[in-house]
Amino acid sequence: MNNVIIKTIDNASEMIAQYDLICQLSPNVTFEEYSLMINDMVKLNYQQAVAYINEKPIGVCGFWINTKIYSGKYIELDNVVVDTKFRSKNIGQLLCDYVLEIANKNNCKTAMLDAYLENTQAHTFYERIGFTKKGFHFIKPL
Repeated sequence: MNNVIIKTIDNASEMIAQYDLICQLSPNVTFEEYSLMINDMVKLNYQQAVAYINEKPIGVCGFWINTKIYSGKYIELDNVVVDTKFRSKNIGQLLCDYVLEIANKNNCKTAMLDAYLENTQAHTFYERIGFTKKGFHFIKPL
């Protein structure tokens, strides 16, 4: 799609405005919860790449850069969501390419992300663009 513009946003108010997109991946997160989380995440250098058509957001990919012992400096893609009306139109690829370019400019050695086990469409997409399954992400509610 030639008329897609991708911008990086780094302030909480613009990220909170992406709530409707985020709900397409995480429908159980309330607006209040999302707002609180975004305000916490921005303090940790969280940013979002947002894809727009005619100034309307149609996709979002959160990201942050950090360092881990096993990977070195890395970029983590977080909550990659393309509006259902725009899926299979290369928007996800454009967003990921955009964020991976940021990783290259910041000398990251690795890119990583989590995808829900049941989201097999996402698995296929990420593998197609060069990600490999490395392990399991364990969680324990507290």
